[in-house]
Amino acid sequence: MGVDSGLPDFRGPEGFWRAYPPYRRLGLRFEELADPEHFDDDPEIAWGFYGHRLALYRATVPHAGFGVLRGWSRRLPTHVFTSNVDGAFQAAGFPDEAVVECHGAIGTLQCTRPCSELTWSADDVEVAVDEETMRARAPLPTCPRCGAVARPNILMFGDGSWVPGDHAGRMAEHRAWLRRHTDVAVIELGAGTAVPTVRRHAELASAASGRLVRVNVREPEVRHGRGIGLPAGARDTLLALDELLADAWT
Repeated sequence: MGVDSGLPDFRGPEGFWRAYPPYRRLGLRFEELADPEHFDDDPEIAWGFYGHRLALYRATVPHAGFGVLRGWSRRLPTHVFTSNVDGAFQAAGFPDEAVVECHGAIGTLQCTRPCSELTWSADDVEVAVDEETMRARAPLPTCPRCGAVARPNILMFGDGSWVPGDHAGRMAEHRAWLRRHTDVAVIELGAGTAVPTVRRHAELASAASGRLVRVNVREPEVRHGRGIGLPAGARDTLLALDELLADAWT
């Protein structure tokens, strides 16, 4: 979904290194950088990675497919369940209460210790990054409660210190919404098998209805024939579906 807005594709080391050549020189892969231990061992390298992403996501305009989904949500009860951490659905006009960010969000911070369950907005945070070394320059974001280095409120690999914050409540509300809306149609966009959180959730949410549309350039297969797989991109598929549905809306 984000790639069609111009964001880099992090699938595989080559895709990641094309987006971030300095990490090729360092031999660091995405999975190694998205590790909470770096905020303790080398916070400048950790914030170099996440600070650059924070600025990139802020500058990214959601593509027209987001507008299609927002238009549908004005006509039909809609919930968004996403593993993306970029805040693009909210930037496209979706209200916070309609979006579940199962892996957290880069626009929210937490303590690295953590000293509490507190999370807070990163709206006023600016992280300067040396793009030759991909290391952040001081000052780094800190916890307002204890003064320790802060980190994005994102569920990272092997993460034992992630604070669920508002995400736990949103997830509970989402489950309650699904119990009220059992006859749902699910449109899954770009959710792969490497981290299958969204893929599995989409299959479970559509189990009763069998109405799953899986849009995925590389992995469109649907198990047991319980849905439709489309080997295509998110933006173009959503625009085409919207055109097909135009008569139904009138």
